[in-house]
Amino acid sequence: MNYQETINWMFNQLPMYQLQGASAYKKDLTNAYLLADHLGNPEKNIKCIHVAGTNGKGSTSHMLASILQEAGYTVGLYTSPHLKDYRERIKINGNKISEDFVCDFTNTNKVFFEANDMSFFEMTVGLAFDYFAKEKVDIAIIEVGMGGRLDATNIISPLISVITNIGFDHTQFLGNTLEAIAFEKAGIIKPNIPVVIGEFTPETKPVFLAKAKENNSEIYFASDLIQENYISDLIGDYQIHNKKTVLQTIAILNSQKEFKISDNQIKSGLLNVVKNTGLEGRWQQIGESPKIICDTAHNKNGLEIVMKQIQKEKYDTLHIVLGVVNDKDLDEILPLFPKEAIYYFCKPNIPRGLDARILKEKAATFGLRGEVYNSVSESYKKALQNANKSDFIYVGGSTFVVAEIL
Repeated sequence: MNYQETINWMFNQLPMYQLQGASAYKKDLTNAYLLADHLGNPEKNIKCIHVAGTNGKGSTSHMLASILQEAGYTVGLYTSPHLKDYRERIKINGNKISEDFVCDFTNTNKVFFEANDMSFFEMTVGLAFDYFAKEKVDIAIIEVGMGGRLDATNIISPLISVITNIGFDHTQFLGNTLEAIAFEKAGIIKPNIPVVIGEFTPETKPVFLAKAKENNSEIYFASDLIQENYISDLIGDYQIHNKKTVLQTIAILNSQKEFKISDNQIKSGLLNVVKNTGLEGRWQQIGESPKIICDTAHNKNGLEIVMKQIQKEKYDTLHIVLGVVNDKDLDEILPLFPKEAIYYFCKPNIPRGLDARILKEKAATFGLRGEVYNSVSESYKKALQNANKSDFIYVGGSTFVVAEIL
């Protein structure tokens, strides 16, 4: 199979949470261990940092990778989901995995995947570990897909575990209390391996402390320990918390003596995240006059911060291009959106996308007014047509909405 055929086969043949949602989620690590064993346990040959959390884990992972690149290391970066190209998930020093490697890996192991009913995510994690081991990276940043305890990435023994924060998302899998979700995320805490907590609440702190004690793990609460606030090219307000998490993680890495990162390399890494890693969709400006911002925030915690940031902007009229997936709790997120905006409701082009007419009806119950459009691109074009130079356009609600306009 060539690259396009390989990608089509993966997307069509394998359960994929990104497209299907709940039916693709596996609450079991058996397959992850099975595949790792089949591949010769490449994950055991990689030094890595493991990053979990409801929000901020993508930004945190990219910041860490950027800093380590500035320090001269060869850095693997595994994240999900992708915006435009599957290969965004697996990078070394900002360069995507080659099409040939993806094809060779899939073709070589296709019979094994089919025989063992491997999920899309399990297979992709296996591909990342195999690639990083063969390319002999100095260190890899591994982002959890969902949860932590039962995530396919959770077969590694990292140098440091990182949990950015806890909020309500994927509650159908992870539980519907902060304590339950924290328990799932805390599943990445390993015996005698330090853990950094980015943000905590009265509900989540005891969960983290108990898990760290059980595993004899040093625990560091970054929000209490870090005072510095370095400048970054990732400019969303929410990055303040992520930067503290990153600084605490780098401090521990330096103390372990295997890696040496200077203060100047930290500063340079934070200033060049996009250039070094190719990260997109985080309070990303894609137009001027009118100012256009897209952001992948898609749950209550993330959207609360983004909506507050919009309030700080100066504009005459606010235009919001909005689409969501069908498992979102609309009663939780729609009240966060401003009533004075003009809305352009759309459905992201994936099976999990919520019908824009349903979104419009529900939005109306919260005083949000606008029209339904046939696609994300049509919504976006209409917003561009309607907006004056002094207006502000926000595109978001889902990673998949942002992906369609970038």
